[in-house]
Amino acid sequence: MSIEATVPTSLGWRRFFGRRPMLAVGAGLLLFFVLLALGAPVIAPYDPILQNAEVRLQAPSLLHPFGTDNFGRDILSRVIWGARLDLQMALIGVIFPFLIGTTVGTIAGFFGGIVDALFMRLVDIILAFPFLVLMLSIIAILGPGLGSFYIAMALVGWVSYARLIRAQMLVLKGSDYAVAAVSLGFSRRRIMFRHLLPNAIAGSIVFSMSDATLVLLSGAAVSYLGLGVQPPIAEWGVMVAEGQSFITTAWWITLFPGLSIVCLAFGFSMLGDALGELLGVHE
Repeated sequence: MSIEATVPTSLGWRRFFGRRPMLAVGAGLLLFFVLLALGAPVIAPYDPILQNAEVRLQAPSLLHPFGTDNFGRDILSRVIWGARLDLQMALIGVIFPFLIGTTVGTIAGFFGGIVDALFMRLVDIILAFPFLVLMLSIIAILGPGLGSFYIAMALVGWVSYARLIRAQMLVLKGSDYAVAAVSLGFSRRRIMFRHLLPNAIAGSIVFSMSDATLVLLSGAAVSYLGLGVQPPIAEWGVMVAEGQSFITTAWWITLFPGLSIVCLAFGFSMLGDALGELLGVHE
């Protein structure tokens, strides 16, 4: 294919993102952190857990652009490697609640009656407790660690997706194409998952971007409290916790991981708003 043939496509993408600055900013930030995480072994100048007492608490310099911590570890390298773990936490922490909530909401909204009542009472029970308190309680029971965090998010986070999908299913199951599918003798499973769910899921996809922000901040908070990722693993929440004792003398220990959390959360939030506008979904 000639170069000329690819020009319209390139121009098309530029026009697409040029008219949607929020989408461009959000996607750009997420792409940056994804590339940072994937290239961590090559990009990071030092071993993120290697301690060197001779350079402890050094301010940002040419050798250590983000400075060093109280163990002499390079902050830039730890921030780069931390991107891997924080992205993983945000994505996995959303995927399982999304799948569970989508399944529950689809079944409850489609069948209605006693099935809907049982599932919605379970949702009401979970919503009766503050989100963070319930999540911390589950992690405390299971024990500190990343696996406990994922389980807690899956057990608590699915309710929002279930409510969104259920509301959409209640509307869509009375639509003309749903009635036509029933009259044609299609199975309930086919009607639910092939005809109704694809039209009901847009709102949940948009919400998942905002939810990723919540999961990222929750993961950082849990790690900050010592219930999530355990030292010496490089994770932004852990790094902020480790630097709090030196906030007045070595501000760089908390500043750079804190900024990374804010930027990644901002990227998810901007992308969620842009997708909502693009898909015509209003949260």
